Amino acid sequence: MQSNNTRLGILYMIATTFVFALQDGISRHLAGEYNVLMIVMIRYWFFAAFVIAIARRQAGSIKAAAATKQPALQIFRGLLLGAEICVMVTGFVLLGLVESHAIFASYPLIVAALSGPILGEAVGWRRWAAIGVGFIGVLIILQPGITVFAPAAIVPLIAALMFALYSLLTRYAARKDTAATSFFWTGTVGAVLLTAIGISSWEPMTTPDWAWMLALCITGALGHFLLIKCYEVAEASAVQPFAYLQLVFASTIGIIVFSEVLELHVAVGAGLVIASGLFTVWRARQAAKT
Repeated sequence: MQSNNTRLGILYMIATTFVFALQDGISRHLAGEYNVLMIVMIRYWFFAAFVIAIARRQAGSIKAAAATKQPALQIFRGLLLGAEICVMVTGFVLLGLVESHAIFASYPLIVAALSGPILGEAVGWRRWAAIGVGFIGVLIILQPGITVFAPAAIVPLIAALMFALYSLLTRYAARKDTAATSFFWTGTVGAVLLTAIGISSWEPMTTPDWAWMLALCITGALGHFLLIKCYEVAEASAVQPFAYLQLVFASTIGIIVFSEVLELHVAVGAGLVIASGLFTVWRARQAAKT
């Protein structure tokens, strides 16, 4: 049953972003030592088990959870998210947490830009202006033409585009399928895909790193559980601005644990991206009220 407790929802969202930031830090460590596909594959095994348990509880049975009117769309969503996670974790290894998250924070702006052609939603000039400012922020982070452009900087931008498309397709799927069904297909399809392509990348892991692997799986499941609880007690539009705290938490982990450096241009660009994203959320709420 859904209630309306915004304060509790905000606390859940803050906890969610913190746990996901921990997950990203662990992913950065493990992917720096082992094959990315293997790390994400093992994580997805745990995630799939969690998804099946939650979907079964919400839908009543696995068969009911799997029942969909749009299987092709659900399969594509699952494949897309699995691929996006692999791309993003690769970005952590190539660029670090700070720059990767600063660029990835642009995904809500991509969602806003594509919501018109994909979902048929109206996007006014104010939101288009915010989207433009946000992408100026991305360009400030990337610094094309100012320094020697690092092709690796494109990796988290591709991940942001993929996650934005996944988010839009999730909203599109919600027109015919329940949240439990979409959640079920997200976890199971991703697990099948990553097992098929990742099992050949298996390599021995040390005992301490198996402990980190277990922590990665637990934080992944816990983060999704907290996110579910968040949306159960509060409206998404009320808590969404606090999702940007993941950038703050992940950057803090990158700086303290991995000795990353927060460059001035990254801070300025990320500030523009976040401000633009918060404005688009505010405009969406205003449009919903009117």
